[in-house]
Amino acid sequence: MNVLILGAAGKDFHTFNCCYRDREDARVVAFTATQIPDIAGRRYPPELAGPRYPEGIEILDEADLATIVVERRVDLAVFAYSDVSDAYVDERRAVVEGAGARFELAPVEGTMLPTTKPVVAVLAVRTGCGKSQTARRVAAILRERGLRVVAIRHPMPYGDLVRQRVQRFATLDDLDAQACTIEEREEYEPHLAAGGVVYAGVDYRAILEQAEREADVILWDGGNNDTSFYVADLTIVVADPLRPGHELTYYPGRINFARADALLLNKLDSATPEGVQTVLANAARVNPGATILRANSALTVADPGLLRAGARVLAVEDGPTCTHGGVTLGAASVAATRAGAELVDPRPYAVGRIAETFAAYPGIGPLLPAMGYGEEQVRDLEATIARVPADAVLIGTPIDLARLVRIEQPHTRVTYELEELGSPTLRDVLARLPV
Repeated sequence: MNVLILGAAGKDFHTFNCCYRDREDARVVAFTATQIPDIAGRRYPPELAGPRYPEGIEILDEADLATIVVERRVDLAVFAYSDVSDAYVDERRAVVEGAGARFELAPVEGTMLPTTKPVVAVLAVRTGCGKSQTARRVAAILRERGLRVVAIRHPMPYGDLVRQRVQRFATLDDLDAQACTIEEREEYEPHLAAGGVVYAGVDYRAILEQAEREADVILWDGGNNDTSFYVADLTIVVADPLRPGHELTYYPGRINFARADALLLNKLDSATPEGVQTVLANAARVNPGATILRANSALTVADPGLLRAGARVLAVEDGPTCTHGGVTLGAASVAATRAGAELVDPRPYAVGRIAETFAAYPGIGPLLPAMGYGEEQVRDLEATIARVPADAVLIGTPIDLARLVRIEQPHTRVTYELEELGSPTLRDVLARLPV
């Protein structure tokens, strides 16, 4: 059986490693790639693919899906990436079946590895729900109990895959040594700043073997709205009442929503009562046994003096949240709006790869996504910022972007932290953990 795995440099590789690398009755003829720039054209290396694939496995552009299915004589196409609508998945299914192959979603349990240590999985129904701030809060609560918490992060293997097989980060210098992209730094750096250790990479069985040696508890810090790569003792899923209904119509977030032990409704300080009620009603229907938690995303502006009514402000936000996450506001834009500042639209000033991003995602609006998957994108991001006639630049990314990109205008950071409301709380939920 010839198998094609549709992916985006993450769950696709994990699905291969778990389900196909050693199967004698199946041969993976290629991966496809989308969402992430500059992934297609590479090769999953033989050192990772194993002895059955001495030449490695090609990674092709998903835009050519129908042609690939025919030319590679594909029998089965496996969909293995995240944060896409059910309608999007159905479109890919139609292309694959129209070209003569079967279509399946990547297995859920089949891609969850067992562990020897307790696992808390923090997941979401969409990109940009506030999962990262929730994961940080979970880690802090567990550390207060004297537990050694090791975070294992969803893959972002955008460089040398062999070197990235197992990555361990304990200091900011480790991020520099491993040439992490802006997207990687946004996820790893906040954990490191809190004194934590983060693992990531490509081979999540090998990653787990190392992480278990130094952890009392594994914190699975999921990416996008993907499912956990490990069997979890406790699953906490963040829902977003600013996008009510998405918890049932986006893949695989709807799977997380239905399987959660606890559902955390975030951003209640920004959501409408109608949006909150929609999510609660869907939870009662789909997952009535889940514990419901409530929280705000509390904003902190490092230098509020730069924000004043009428000021012209450039809002720089987390890249993936704005692009395939479809979020049209973030920490910086919310802070600017609350202060009465005027958002400067960066689109007329965008250059190079940043201009391409706006063309690919026309619904972003007057925000600047901090895209930085490679050096070229980082340079174009820096050039775009420099061209925008703004009184101030608000950095709403999870890291201090000014450490990586030169910003000539006055600038300051805007950060989100989870602010729990009422009871039960995350502390109550985490008391169930068998440690």
